[in-house]
Amino acid sequence: MKNCMRIGMAAGALCAAAMLSTAANADPGFTGAKADKSHYNVIFHIDAGGDATIKKTLNNIENLMNDPRLKGKVSIELLANSKGFAVYVKNNGFEEKLKHLQKEGVILSQCSNTLKELKVDRNNLYPFISIVPSGMGEITIREAEGWAYIHPSPPESQM
Repeated sequence: MKNCMRIGMAAGALCAAAMLSTAANADPGFTGAKADKSHYNVIFHIDAGGDATIKKTLNNIENLMNDPRLKGKVSIELLANSKGFAVYVKNNGFEEKLKHLQKEGVILSQCSNTLKELKVDRNNLYPFISIVPSGMGEITIREAEGWAYIHPSPPESQM
């Protein structure tokens, strides 16, 4: 048993040393990937409700929009399906942020199949939201067009 513990501790020490060595050898001039294309397209997918998930997704979108490498070079769509429809429910506390994102050019779309399957009345959603026939169809088409797909995971507090 003692030998196993020694081996485990030694392996852990080697791993830590390797990590420190890698960090020490990092390129100090590296500042991230270069945005050398003239334009980028990204679809964000939200399929879980809850304020923390919605806030995280909307913040991710704003962070992308504010990345100095991509400023003015990115088109974004936020697609909601399944329980993600909560992002677009009236009086959820996110109306102003959604309006701001839309004003900045973000497409706000909702899966029609979800509304039918979960019996959500369209009138319960903000009127400025676009409805697409199918969320999976929207993702498939966007990816075929070359759009990047981002699906933020719910925060651990909601898992």
